[in-house]
Amino acid sequence: MLKSKLLNSLILAALAVPSVAMAADAPASPHTFTANVGFTTDYIFRGIAQTSHNPAVQGGIDYAHASGLYAGVWGSNVSWIADSGAVATGSVTMELDTYLGFRNSFAEDVTYDIGFVRYNYLGNYTPTAGFAKADTDEIYGALGYKWITAKYSHGLGKFLTVPGAAGTNYIELNASVPVADTGITFGAHIGKQTYKGTVATAAAALGLSPTYTDYKLSVSKDFSGYVVGLAYTDTNASPFYTWPASGGDWGKGTAALSLTHSF
Repeated sequence: MLKSKLLNSLILAALAVPSVAMAADAPASPHTFTANVGFTTDYIFRGIAQTSHNPAVQGGIDYAHASGLYAGVWGSNVSWIADSGAVATGSVTMELDTYLGFRNSFAEDVTYDIGFVRYNYLGNYTPTAGFAKADTDEIYGALGYKWITAKYSHGLGKFLTVPGAAGTNYIELNASVPVADTGITFGAHIGKQTYKGTVATAAAALGLSPTYTDYKLSVSKDFSGYVVGLAYTDTNASPFYTWPASGGDWGKGTAALSLTHSF
């Protein structure tokens, strides 16, 4: 009887071991999905206020593959299209960006990122004469070393209500420095938006230029997945981005407080 019980125990143990090993050796999924939602007191894009210095609610969903391939969508409320006078009839109050890219590294501490982004502005509206619909396509490439990243974005056609603007581009340098074991990250940014095409030529003839440089300093703190950020942005964009009837100077120096949660 004792031998029989011992034999049964050994058989059960032998049957159990492979299943445990299989569970332990199961490979991790190469697919990752994340989402984020946030609030900001002022939605600033490349130094220019997108909500006429009013608050915005934002959020997105991202997919990433272990190979480096990624894709996602991100949205925010906006008001700048109507506020600038670019809408003749109808309304547009929502930005929904879609993007696809590939990021990886090819040496220690050296990363690269290439991709395509489309800025979609949702709404049924007719542009004012002289303006185009705001939907914009860009390709981009970035190269990073440790906490510094340089990025170049190139417009493929009309650019944010500006017709005939192929070649319009944005070059930027970003620094993001985390403080070990604190959840605090300091950031610094400088970028230059350069317009190309007929509008840029016409503006230059009038002594104006839509081309400008923007600067930003920021600090953020991660509280267990809830990130509180404070950023100060300024530009030399005036007077081209001044709309007194809707928030004043969109490129003026301004501070924005944000709260973002990722899950």
